[in-house]
Amino acid sequence: MVNYLIVLFAVTLVYLCSAERLTTYVNLIGLQGLLLCGIAIFELNDFNTANLVFIIFETLAFKTILIPYMLLRIIKRSGVVKVHRQAMPGFYLLIFSIFALLISVILADALVNIFVKTIYMVIALFALFTALLLIVTHRLIISHLIGFLILENGVFIFSIAVGNEIPMLVNIGILLDIFVGVLILGFFGLRLKPHTNELTRLKD
Repeated sequence: MVNYLIVLFAVTLVYLCSAERLTTYVNLIGLQGLLLCGIAIFELNDFNTANLVFIIFETLAFKTILIPYMLLRIIKRSGVVKVHRQAMPGFYLLIFSIFALLISVILADALVNIFVKTIYMVIALFALFTALLLIVTHRLIISHLIGFLILENGVFIFSIAVGNEIPMLVNIGILLDIFVGVLILGFFGLRLKPHTNELTRLKD
């Protein structure tokens, strides 16, 4: 069952590269939080109750509910509902996404480890590459915020992969995830003024 959830997570990453509406991004981010909750439940069944409740709270309350709500507020404040017209077209991003998946498979095979399942390594790397694609090819700040959130989800998957061997690493990863998420959304996203969502040309 957990493998199906991981594959579905990978499908959301591919869909993110082809989507054009920011609300679709938000919905996919929320879906990823729900999938991470399911993965945590199935994979970390040897954890004690306190740790398991903490992980479920972080994935459901924080990733599935709070983050999408804050993103929708940012979109409403900025007044922008679609990706920038000069962003790379979704078709080309989709092709780059497929190449990123192939590279992730190759790297995961080269970095095979007895403590980490290969499929977790593949999806974590794929999330990293997808986040970088969104950050590099989009001009909107909100797209960059979503890219950083996807990157955090990839780190979360990797921490779950080694959780049965190093449980404390998962707790540290979750705390870092919450801290970075609040930092990014609070200090950058919620301070955006209307119609200032587009990055401007930097000058010396």
